[in-house]
Amino acid sequence: MTQNDWYAGALDKDWETYNSQLYDRQTFQQRVGALFRRIPLASDFMFLRDLRSSSYLADSGWFESVRRKMAIDAAGKPMPWITYAAIEFLSPRIRVEWSVFEFGCGNSTLWWSSRVARIVSCEHNANWVNGFKSQCPQNVHLIYYPETPDGPYARATEQFTGVFHVIVIDGRDRVNCARHCLKSLRPDGVVLWDNTERSQYSEGFAFLESNGFRRIDFSGLGPANRHGWSTSIFYRPENCLRI
Repeated sequence: MTQNDWYAGALDKDWETYNSQLYDRQTFQQRVGALFRRIPLASDFMFLRDLRSSSYLADSGWFESVRRKMAIDAAGKPMPWITYAAIEFLSPRIRVEWSVFEFGCGNSTLWWSSRVARIVSCEHNANWVNGFKSQCPQNVHLIYYPETPDGPYARATEQFTGVFHVIVIDGRDRVNCARHCLKSLRPDGVVLWDNTERSQYSEGFAFLESNGFRRIDFSGLGPANRHGWSTSIFYRPENCLRI
């Protein structure tokens, strides 16, 4: 028997088996049921493959940021852990001569440092500061204060007067950070506050609004998270963002 004869015989045998099973009603129903159970899985796979290859989520780097649980963009570069809508609004308006203060340091610090002249970042975790400072370029100044209610951490901006274009509130004791930050803002300065969907910060929002600030919310997805949230900008007339 040649190899071709063997293949032909095997195919004939398989075809006979298939035909006998096809006319077995129970077997036929089982085969059809198994086929239809697989179809949704296949369509879901194709849908996810398309999303990962060409979509807003792919272009923003959301898939990789969720997988790695880090605030990074599609190229793996650091970005702030705020909503994409807020990042897209801020990015074209930032000026290289700006000074920025942020409560809480991390990937946002590195992102700001590549866009502004100076960034001062206040952190409450000494171990985090010690591990992070080696990644910081020369225009980053890290400040460490332990977390105590309405203590040196929340008052860290009081050592500056009228110098910052942006103050980022994204760390601890946020309401008290807001209460003590206004003196350090320039007249055209703004406050960037993350997680403003949280009702526990309402006193801080009211404080800023009572001092002449208006508010814009940027809600939706952002890096690293599977859920949406809100990032807000508090601004006054004649502000640096030209709102």
